[in-house]
Formats: sequence, C-alpha cells, structure tokens
Amino acid sequence: MEYNTSRTQLLMPEYGRNVQKMIEYLTTVEDKAKRLKNAEVIIELMGTLNPHLKTIEDYKHKLWDHLYQMTGFNLEVDSPYPPPTPEVVFKKPEVLAYPKKSMENRHLGKNITQLLERALVEQDPDKRQGLTQTIGYYMKLAYGNWHKEPVHDDMIKSELRELSGGLLQYETGGYRVQYDSPRPAFKQNNNRNNNNRNFKGTQGNNQQGGQPRQNNFRDRDNNGGAQGNSGGYNKFKNNKFKNNKNKNNG
Repeated sequence: MEYNTSRTQLLMPEYGRNVQKMIEYLTTVEDKAKRLKNAEVIIELMGTLNPHLKTIEDYKHKLWDHLYQMTGFNLEVDSPYPPPTPEVVFKKPEVLAYPKKSMENRHLGKNITQLLERALVEQDPDKRQGLTQTIGYYMKLAYGNWHKEPVHDDMIKSELRELSGGLLQYETGGYRVQYDSPRPAFKQNNNRNNNNRNFKGTQGNNQQGGQPRQNNFRDRDNNGGAQGNSGGYNKFKNNKFKNNKNKNNG
C-alpha cells in the first residue's frame, strides 16, 4: 500500500493525483509531436475536471499556464500561448496604500463626512432639510449598531449641529418632506362600502319584517306545512308511540 506521505507533493490539488502522474509522464516523452499531442489531451481533461474555468475568458490560456506550472516550468512543447515564467506567476502583489489620516468620528463612519458635504452645498431649502433628516436617521442607525441603550433625538440634534457648525438643524417629531406635486388623495373602495351597506340593509329588513326565519319555519310546521325542528319531532314521537301500541295489542 502506498501512502500519501511517500508520494510527491500535489502541486495543484484541484486537478487530482492522476492528472499529476500524467504530467510527470509527459515530461519523459522524447518525441516532440507525441509530447504535444499528449499535452493537448491533458488540457482537455483538465478543463473537464474543472468546468467552472470555462466561464473565464480565454480559459485555455489559463489551463496551459497551469500545465507549465505543474511541470516546474520545464515543459518544452509548441503551445499556442507563450510559456509563463516563475517571476510572473509567483509575483507578490503590491502593498496597498492605507490611509494615514485618522477618522474624526469613528462611531459614525467615513460616509457621514460625504453626506455632510453634500447637504452643506445644497441650495434648495426643502432638499437641504430632507438631506439633514436623512443624515439624522443614518446617525441613529450607526448609534444603534454600537450602543445597546436607545438613542434620543435631542442627542442626534445637538451632535449634528456641532458637526455641521450650526448650519444643519435636525427637526424631531413630525417633519415631512415637501413634494413638488400634490400627493393623490386616497380612493375609497366603493364596491366594499356598497356591499357593507347592502348587508346592513338586509339585516334591518329581517329584523323589521315580522318574526325570525326559525319561528316562521316552526309556525308553518304546526299549521301542517313543512316539518321543522320542534313540530316534526313531536309528530315523529306520536307516530312511533302509536305503532308500538298497535304491535302490543296485536
């Protein structure tokens, strides 16, 4: 039995051990034409094992680069793409330039500065007040993410006035943004109102027009009409008693 500890290290585990063995055999082929043919077969197999690579533009170029990398950049074939070099493949990324300027309001984030600048340059009073209210709501949201206790509007109002130098005034309570055109009035559902009105009228007719339906039904039964709950049961009881009496006499 062969253990993984005694095998060579997998250079690219996503292709598996068998593909690496095929590539190791490829480096031992002396015929150049046969070596190129075997390399093309391995490229097709690598693309089948990793179908997600086909979504990348010019994915065949990436597969050939992987093939060269798995051979230690020692493969000599006439590939359709130039062979890569270790300096290009293993090149370290450049160091990111982190901002050295410290944030003044860390609990509110960096976006609050851009929002304040946008609101201060706005000339329309309604839009400026709408931006101010939006900034206040954003500040309340930011406070809620970092503090467990509830945030009062007076605290937001005072801090926003301090951040804007007294130019922005957050209004607490019932501020509403003024629209350019009047908002459409609420349209009632006439069909629903008519149905409710008809239903109430039907109830009134039933209550005013004599006795309820159940009493009329019982009256018809007592007068020899259709049998109801009380009259029908009494007739059924009397007939049953007479039949039992006749059987006993007989």
